[in-house]
Amino acid sequence: MTSVYDFSAVSLSGHPVSLSEYQGKVILIVNTASFCGFTPQYQGLEKLYQQFKDLGVVVLGFPCNQFGMQEPGDSEKIGAFCEKNYGVTFPLFEKVNVNGDKAHPLFNYLKEHAHGVLGSEAIKWNFTKFLIKKDGTVFNRYAPLTKPEDLIGDVQKLLAE
Repeated sequence: MTSVYDFSAVSLSGHPVSLSEYQGKVILIVNTASFCGFTPQYQGLEKLYQQFKDLGVVVLGFPCNQFGMQEPGDSEKIGAFCEKNYGVTFPLFEKVNVNGDKAHPLFNYLKEHAHGVLGSEAIKWNFTKFLIKKDGTVFNRYAPLTKPEDLIGDVQKLLAE
């Protein structure tokens, strides 16, 4: 696999989506959870999406229940929660694993191309973020503590490339 465009995922509504649909865009991929201390970042992610979507930026949310069982709901509950509480309009996908033997292949690719703290590949918690260049390659990985608004400079840099 040479870029994120080589992968596909299933949307919250149950439809397969090839990430090649986002070719030429700056992509922010985030593993999310509805009942996490970082869940309010949904608001910042939506704001970033609204601010830059017309310029070629998309945010992709991948719910994950691997950290503290903080995403227990099914797709319908996840979608309703995100829309009702945070007005999320960016694409959300079915719940995935981001670590372990059953990790979604996209996240294996992301972890391989952008290591975390001290060179670790494993994702440590919800709301780990991966920023993707227009060519589909990984630009950088950001810790859960990094707020979406802190990514604006990097997003603008990638839009200018």
